[in-house]
Amino acid sequence: MFQEQQIEFENRSLNISVGPQAGPPLLLLHGVLRQWSDFVPILPALASRWHVHALDFRGHGRSSPTQGTYRVNDYVEDALHVAARFDQPVVIYGHSLGAMVAAATAAAIPGQVRAVVLEDPPFETMGSRLSGAALQHLFAGYQDCLEAGCEIAALTDRLSEIELPAPGQDRSTRLGELRDRAALRCAAAGLAKMDPDVLTPIVDGQWLEGYDVDAVTRGIRCPTLVLQADRAAGGMLTDADATRLDDTVADCATITFPGIGHLIHWSATERLLGATTAFLESLR
Repeated sequence: MFQEQQIEFENRSLNISVGPQAGPPLLLLHGVLRQWSDFVPILPALASRWHVHALDFRGHGRSSPTQGTYRVNDYVEDALHVAARFDQPVVIYGHSLGAMVAAATAAAIPGQVRAVVLEDPPFETMGSRLSGAALQHLFAGYQDCLEAGCEIAALTDRLSEIELPAPGQDRSTRLGELRDRAALRCAAAGLAKMDPDVLTPIVDGQWLEGYDVDAVTRGIRCPTLVLQADRAAGGMLTDADATRLDDTVADCATITFPGIGHLIHWSATERLLGATTAFLESLR
């Protein structure tokens, strides 16, 4: 059903998986440390009415590594290059990092982006708010695991042992207490296909350098659907940032998912598809 292709871009290649020509173009952008196949739970529904293109960002999946260029704005370059290939305005669906890239792409080339779906964009949660937070410990733990180098089963074991500070408690929590073995193995498989340098700007607090959240949100001119996870369950989009999007983007709808964490398309697939399909059908 989906066929992977290589797109040449500045002496490197970007891997993209393309579905059947069932409608207008829809570009899917994954989160950091993941790859195009992260959208497997929602691909069949989307591919029935849209010509889906799912990208592997640089350094992820089967796309070429580009050492030293793994800030959010660097990934925006990948999306801009792909968006320019379509012969009509494209709808972009992004999760996490992909949502931030989708927003920036819409702001940069408003005439070429028809609409965006932003699934739990972290914005400053992965920027100025990251220092000292559990997320920083998580990414540092990922980095340590990758530096050790091992097969997926062993990497899964190492991931489960990552220690995270527990808010309001004197003890830490193992990642294995928060995620089941299947989820950890899935994360390990993605990490094994990723350039370890992807983690460097995140851990060093440089990931958002050059990415102006206010300028991006002000620049979005197209219809926008925001899918907001529950912060208490691990969501990354704050209420303040969700309000900023709603106040700044003229045509913006926000759907909240109480009790659901950052990976909404995995944890609340049916409800997410209901909201997303309704939004996409309004564009037809």
